[in-house]
Amino acid sequence: MGAGESFAVVGAGIIGAAVARELTRRFPGAAVTVFEKEPRPAAHQTGHNSGVVHAGLYYEPGGLKARLCRRGVGLLKDLCAERALPYEACGKVVVALDAEEEARLEQIYERAVGNGVPGVRLVDAGELREIEPHAVGRRALYSPETAIVDYARVTEALLDDARAAGGSVRFGTEVRAVTEAGAAATVETAHGRERFDAVIACAGLQSDRLAARSGDEAGPAIVPFLGQYFVLEPAYRDVVRGLVYPVPDPRYPFLGVHLTKRVDGEMTVGPNAFLSLSREGYAGLGLDLRDVASTLGFGGFWRFSGRNLATAAREIRTLASPGRFIAEAGRYVPALEGARAVGASRGIRAQAMNRDGSLVDDFAIQRRGRITHIRNAPSPGATSSMAIAEHIVENLSHPA
Repeated sequence: MGAGESFAVVGAGIIGAAVARELTRRFPGAAVTVFEKEPRPAAHQTGHNSGVVHAGLYYEPGGLKARLCRRGVGLLKDLCAERALPYEACGKVVVALDAEEEARLEQIYERAVGNGVPGVRLVDAGELREIEPHAVGRRALYSPETAIVDYARVTEALLDDARAAGGSVRFGTEVRAVTEAGAAATVETAHGRERFDAVIACAGLQSDRLAARSGDEAGPAIVPFLGQYFVLEPAYRDVVRGLVYPVPDPRYPFLGVHLTKRVDGEMTVGPNAFLSLSREGYAGLGLDLRDVASTLGFGGFWRFSGRNLATAAREIRTLASPGRFIAEAGRYVPALEGARAVGASRGIRAQAMNRDGSLVDDFAIQRRGRITHIRNAPSPGATSSMAIAEHIVENLSHPA
């Protein structure tokens, strides 16, 4: 493939934007078209996340997440420097409170070293207080290169580069299906069908539905999980210097309540992780009956739920209570006692789930012929976005 070829990208979140940019760079002169159903880029997961640039602490060495996260960090940092976008390497500590958590912390450290995370080290209680004066714990893992950015602005920069190289973006254009017919791939919208040499679907929260409508496998299914953050009152903006996380509990599928700086100077606490009543409802109850029926009709969800009742009971208590969030974070940062917080915009995570109720842990990218579907790219998907784009576009040069 090369000049004179045509490519379609479905979705203008950060991964779709990165893929479009990479196509224009790898195949100068090719026609690249991005289809986005919303009137703006980064309208869903990209524009509703914490802004953390993950260093690669938790992921199994050798997997796609580990490899593409580490590569993605460098690409993201370079882009932000080139485009004068905010990028703050504020650092992160993962804090262990007891001996059991210390043992798990050592396992995380081994993975981080295996992934080549720069500067990562284990510190004792005294060193922890030097790094984060208000944090307490028996031991901690310190990652000095963990950073924060504004992923919506990064997405806009990626699309600007794609357009400057001749690409186009069609907002307000929902893709109904992508199919292969002989020597071309077809994109179907309300305006008709268009033919391209290759299509890359980066449909996020709608990825399973688009794949199924396109004749691909229905599974893995997307089960949406909401994550609610709260913004601390201004007096607590500097309560920590960087990011403070707990040691993840292996019984639960998410990272737990943590303190996260934002590039706008605000300090957030959260998130919870609870079943969302919609895939794209970010305010109020956010109820979408079709989305609820889709989740409840998927057998894997019930198997997952049966194994995570304790998690659900714990998380539901935090849905409307900033106080519970603060109390949880206060175990690591006691100076939060008495702090107040207000709700911030929630995010909804597109988590792929198998029929047996297990979560798809690694990135899942399926290519069949001229069509590529990204079926699972949760955190660190934004961090890894440009590396994911490299991986996908490189594979286009090889037979499927």
